[in-house]
Amino acid sequence: MNAVARGVLGLLWLLSWLPLAVQAALGRGLGRLLWVAARSRRHVALRNLELTMPGKSEAERRAIAYENFQWIARSFLERGLLWYASPERLRRLIHVEGDPGFAEREPGAVMWLVPHFVALDVAGQATQLFQGRTVGSIYQRQSIPAFDKAIRAGRLRFGNGDIYSRHEKALPLIRAIRRGVAFFNLPDMDFGPQEAAFVPFMGVPAATLLAPSKMARSLKMKVQPVVAEILPGGQGYRVRFLDPWTDFPTEDPVADATRMNEWIASEVRRNPSQYYWVHKRFKTRPPGEASLY
Repeated sequence: MNAVARGVLGLLWLLSWLPLAVQAALGRGLGRLLWVAARSRRHVALRNLELTMPGKSEAERRAIAYENFQWIARSFLERGLLWYASPERLRRLIHVEGDPGFAEREPGAVMWLVPHFVALDVAGQATQLFQGRTVGSIYQRQSIPAFDKAIRAGRLRFGNGDIYSRHEKALPLIRAIRRGVAFFNLPDMDFGPQEAAFVPFMGVPAATLLAPSKMARSLKMKVQPVVAEILPGGQGYRVRFLDPWTDFPTEDPVADATRMNEWIASEVRRNPSQYYWVHKRFKTRPPGEASLY
């Protein structure tokens, strides 16, 4: 498997030298193939859209999912660009809006809330390219060592960040935050019922982590939302550093989780085809409730 992984990584490196418009065309073509081949993920995406957008017709939801596969494939092929292109090229391609320097100026602890849009990795690179504070995040350790090494190297290539496996204890991350590391937090995956509450996400009860609220409150963190998107063709990427929240955290972590999901839902409605619909967001159900998939 490592040999296959090295071949894939070599391909991503070669693709990174191509103009972005060419990479984009290749990615969209790959996405169309995946739409046909990846039947189980297609089912998940369509089911998620059926649950969260019942007001749209089946044809409209299918069109969103079809586009979604093409954006996801682009995000995979263009990962080579994020990992291997020069910082100067990336700064030209990543268009930043809002205030990326908030964390650098803020003397206390900072959390970025970054939902799972397909350009998530672009947001991660932007937090290192456009501000000077050290960045810490959590990642999913890969079972194939070559992929795991590449992900770590790619995400840490600028020397002002660190990542921690989701399967490790949180103490090293907490210590890093107390030392001044800004936390790049991904709050909208279903990790099961532990440390979560069922709060609505686009009208559907979803197991939602309470950790963002609890951590922000215990560490006195300022919270700034960040959203990234892929632009059409060779236009690059947009990363929006939004205004820091003044109403988060509160003393009620469930209310905070609801507030967070409402905000993510508003961003999904703004750009529905680039949310990560292939994840089983509603996999965990309240006791006694049947699977939604």
